[in-house]
Amino acid sequence: MPRRFMLGDTARMLARWPLGLLLVSWRYLWMTTPLHRCEQPGDLDDLPPTLPAALVDDRSQPIADGEGALWHRVFEVCIVDGELGPTELMAKLASDLNAAAPTEAVLFCKLTGHDQSLRVGDEYVVRMPAPWDGPVRVVDSTDGSFRLATLVGHLEAGQVEFRARSDGPALRFTIETWHRCANRLVEWLYARLRLAKEIQLNMWVRYCVGAARVTGGHVRDGVHITTRWIDTGRDLHEALSRERAGS
Repeated sequence: MPRRFMLGDTARMLARWPLGLLLVSWRYLWMTTPLHRCEQPGDLDDLPPTLPAALVDDRSQPIADGEGALWHRVFEVCIVDGELGPTELMAKLASDLNAAAPTEAVLFCKLTGHDQSLRVGDEYVVRMPAPWDGPVRVVDSTDGSFRLATLVGHLEAGQVEFRARSDGPALRFTIETWHRCANRLVEWLYARLRLAKEIQLNMWVRYCVGAARVTGGHVRDGVHITTRWIDTGRDLHEALSRERAGS
C-alpha cells in the first residue's frame, strides 16, 4: 500500500506554507496577464487518461489514493508571433522542464533518466517554496505532448499533461491536470480555504506565459482557465472504479 502522510510530513508542510504563500501572493498581485476563469461541475468526461499498466507500481499515487473531489483543470494560451512551432516548443520543454517555469517559485529536478531529455519512465521532483513539492513519473510522451503522473509523497494524486498544437498562424499551449488531494489536510487547504488551489493556478498560469516566452512570441487574450470537478457521489465512485479497472 502507498505510504500515507505522517505527522512529520504535516509539520514540515505547515512550516513551509507561509513562505510559499507570501512569494506566490506577491507574484500574483503583480501579474498583468488577463485571466479568464470558468468553474462548473464536471461529469465522467473529466476522467484522466488511463495509466499504462507497465508504469504503475507501489510508488504510484493515482486518483483512487486521494481524498475528496476529483479536480479537472485546463490552462490554455494562444501564442502569436513566436519563432517555434508546437513540436519545437515541446522538444525545448522536454529537454528542460524549467525553460518555461517560474524558477524562483518552482523547480523541476530530474531524479532518474540517462540525460536531460524527457523519456517515458523518467522521474522528477517538483520543488516549491510551499507545500506543493512532489515526485512525478513520465507516463506518456509524443512529439506534441508529454504527461506526468504523481508518485507517493506528492500532495496531489493524479496526472498533468503539457501539449502544444498549431492554430492557424498561432500556437496553442495547454496544461491539463486531473487530481484529488493526497490527504484531508491538503483537501481542506485546496477546496475549503482555496489557498493551495490558487497557488496551483498561479504556477501553471505562469508556466503558460513562460511557454510563450520560450517561443519568442507573446500571449494573445490572456490565459484561459477551466475548472471542473466531480464531487463525492455516484460519478466519483464510477470514476474511481474505471481507474482501478483500467490499471
